[in-house]
Amino acid sequence: MAKNVFATLFDAGHILGSAIVVLDIKDSSRNVRLGYAVDLGRKGLPMLNDPTFVKGLDYLILESTYGGRLHAPIEDAKSKLRDTIKRTVERKGKVLIPSFALERTQEVLYYLNELLKEKAIPVIPIYVDSPLATDITSVFQCHLDYMDKETSEAIRQGDSPFEFLNLRYIREQEESKALNNDKRPMIIISGSGMCESGRILHHLKNNIEDSRNTILVVGYMAQDTLGKRIVDKVRFVRIFGVEYELNAEVVVINALSGHADKNELCDFVSACLPLKRIFLVHADPDQSGALYDTLIQNGLNVYIPDKGEEILLD
Repeated sequence: MAKNVFATLFDAGHILGSAIVVLDIKDSSRNVRLGYAVDLGRKGLPMLNDPTFVKGLDYLILESTYGGRLHAPIEDAKSKLRDTIKRTVERKGKVLIPSFALERTQEVLYYLNELLKEKAIPVIPIYVDSPLATDITSVFQCHLDYMDKETSEAIRQGDSPFEFLNLRYIREQEESKALNNDKRPMIIISGSGMCESGRILHHLKNNIEDSRNTILVVGYMAQDTLGKRIVDKVRFVRIFGVEYELNAEVVVINALSGHADKNELCDFVSACLPLKRIFLVHADPDQSGALYDTLIQNGLNVYIPDKGEEILLD
């Protein structure tokens, strides 16, 4: 850390161990307190702690990923997950879930565990086909302080949402390949989350043309990725240089997002007031612009910096 610059970390509630960084910058004539809330999580989600509201800031750098959007209630995600699995199993298909190894895989497991406990979905094999996601899930179970009270207590009592009878973690390639010859209904969670690399590509190649199967999208898909083309239901997609017809059902669940939405971002700003200035970053221009308009209408001093721009703080 630079001389006379001191950092304090607060729980951001976005992914395991994510932090809001507060810099206290001191010199002979002034003290400046700068908050950096990128990425910022959501309040009221299961598993992780809620984001910490930070007081006493002069300036705030804030993400605006969903600055113009509202997330559906998390209960909608759970019911949509349930209905998708039941529908796919009824037609004897597989559910393929491209998922980020960190956070999203663990969230999906959390809800699958809940649905199984409630007997809301059939008991079918569930595979996490990702060595990285397997390792990260083990890390989750070793850092209970970052989790909400309900989840941490369940793990301490041996009732982990990441361990249940029909769940299996796969590391070896041969085990992964064997799933392609297994015709039973099953759920396969695999990376990468945007379908640009990893084992999910092999599962897509082998299952995308079968209308009994479902591709369940649980995370953000950037433009010009295979995942985005699947979300847009492009009829033919290219995998490993070969075109495949997209016949599998495509279901998108947006409510699982770990980023704060428009209202949650505004609530965070309100809790941090008063502020001299707010800088909006980390978003497509339409989303930053939407949040900018909302905050300006509330009489706040807001600015969207350009890439590489330098700004002198008063």
